[in-house]
Amino acid sequence: MNCQYLTFRLLLLLYLHIQKQISLLYHLYLSQRKQKEIISCLLSAIPPLSSINIDSFIISHPTQEPFPSLYPKKSHTQRRTMRPNKNQSTINIKIIALSFFFLLFLVLVAWSSFSSPRPSSSPKSENHSDLSSSSTDPSSIDEEDQKKPSAPACPSLPSTPSCTKTPPSLANALVHYVTTNITPQQTLKEISVTLRVLEKKSPCNFLVFGLGHDSLMWTSLNHGGRTVFLEEDKAWIEQITEKLPSLESYHVTYDTRVHQADGLMETGMGDECKAVSDPRFSKCQLALKGFPSDIYDIEWDLIMVDAPTGYHDEAPGRMTAIYTAGLMARNRENGETDLFVHDVDRVVEDKFSKAFLCEGYLTEQEGRLRHFTIPSHRTRSGRPFCP
Repeated sequence: MNCQYLTFRLLLLLYLHIQKQISLLYHLYLSQRKQKEIISCLLSAIPPLSSINIDSFIISHPTQEPFPSLYPKKSHTQRRTMRPNKNQSTINIKIIALSFFFLLFLVLVAWSSFSSPRPSSSPKSENHSDLSSSSTDPSSIDEEDQKKPSAPACPSLPSTPSCTKTPPSLANALVHYVTTNITPQQTLKEISVTLRVLEKKSPCNFLVFGLGHDSLMWTSLNHGGRTVFLEEDKAWIEQITEKLPSLESYHVTYDTRVHQADGLMETGMGDECKAVSDPRFSKCQLALKGFPSDIYDIEWDLIMVDAPTGYHDEAPGRMTAIYTAGLMARNRENGETDLFVHDVDRVVEDKFSKAFLCEGYLTEQEGRLRHFTIPSHRTRSGRPFCP
């Protein structure tokens, strides 16, 4: 656009300059005419010079012979051929000017036609032209097919990862939950609390106390991460892993009973249970030391306590599981751990989660599920056990 604008201005200035020159020529012509009239008047006033032809004096004789009678007279034909025709000169100037303006007009038209962008034809018209050409010339179909690039596998979707296969864990979970009538013990709202955290942190390290019908769901939601289950019932582990061999689970034992909860609460209030350390080396009676060593070495991003059994007095109860989970969260090198406790409607889960996971770290409660966010206590010395 800038180039067209500058060209147009240049042509306009050229046109104005030519118009000015023509105007000057016209004024010059008028001045010569007035000059001729003045000289004619002067010569008529002098009798000896009255017979001088004004046209031959001004135009035909550049030497301006003052007394043409002293020179031999030229014939009328010679004077006629030497004297320019005034009307003819005026017509020549007009023809030259009109020719120039016509040439200028052609230049402008040509410039506008070459500089203006040609509108691209629509895909519909291109397709129509292709169809018409192919119908008229069938031999060109093969050549066009060879020139056209092959279409991608998923033209309307991103090449990765939308075109990849369904992850095995997700595929197994879909088949399992579609073909079974048994549903997870947690409600949809309770599951959604953990799901929101997994959406932010997965793939991550997820430790679950308990092995159940929702285990395959947790593994699938943490696709690409590591999900480990700790289960007290060895026969139950064999039953679940026979159906779902992809789950990673370990058998653990608990030496406590639900009816010992009050005494264990008093023990947990001692100074040895407030010290943060590796559970394997803790002096607190509540710390579990019989897990596989790999469980202690990993920094877990999420921990869920939904086991062991705790609904009757002779059951192991979750006193030591809640305490050990909180100790592992505090003992990580840096960062924080999201810790979930299920069945907080029961006395043991309610009291021990508040005492050892701390109400100050409580983030959310939905139904029977509590969500705690516990930071590392190793990054800042002197941090209290509970805020």
